[in-house]
Amino acid sequence: MSGAPTLGGVVLAGGRSTRMGRSKAHLPFGDETMLGRTVRLLGETARPIVVVGAPGQDLPPLPDDVEVVRDAEEGRGPLAGIEAGLAALGRRCEAAFVCGCDTPLLRPEFVRRVAALLGEHDAAVPVVDDYLHPLGAVYRTTVLADVRALLADDRRRPAFLFERVPTRRIAADELAEADPDLRSLRNLNRPEDVAAALAAAGLGEDDAG
Repeated sequence: MSGAPTLGGVVLAGGRSTRMGRSKAHLPFGDETMLGRTVRLLGETARPIVVVGAPGQDLPPLPDDVEVVRDAEEGRGPLAGIEAGLAALGRRCEAAFVCGCDTPLLRPEFVRRVAALLGEHDAAVPVVDDYLHPLGAVYRTTVLADVRALLADDRRRPAFLFERVPTRRIAADELAEADPDLRSLRNLNRPEDVAAALAAAGLGEDDAG
């Protein structure tokens, strides 16, 4: 394996949005929904794109070429969403960039940089202040069996996967040129996070609906 892998995308949209108080996926962000904006930005670098929702979750309209799949069970966390997304992608790509639907400041340059740093590894994950960012990471589609084995053992933290497979841990300074403020890793959990993200995107609070 050499160079950056062929890259698909997985966007996890099944979170409960408890702290936000309303659906993150439907949240207006400019003239888009937050999910729609994240999908659009990821789509500048990754194809195909799979959106993973919770069972029965209502999602906003998405482009026809975006595939929507569902978690097998609700509330099993991001590793279960990663499993559903990788299974849907199958062999259509070598690896997938995985993020949450609440990353409207995602930069395509950041996605490309993380993918380029995968190298011979099975996963590449940013590490900032000793914190691993599994939603903002690249996974080879071949780790699907490992993900399923962990879920079968009820080991649902993505960190267990990084311990199990060869993983490239990416320091913040390796991402600085692609995303100096690491906005791509900024997930939005509260209304005040949305206001700050709108300002960073050059939008006003009225654009949050």
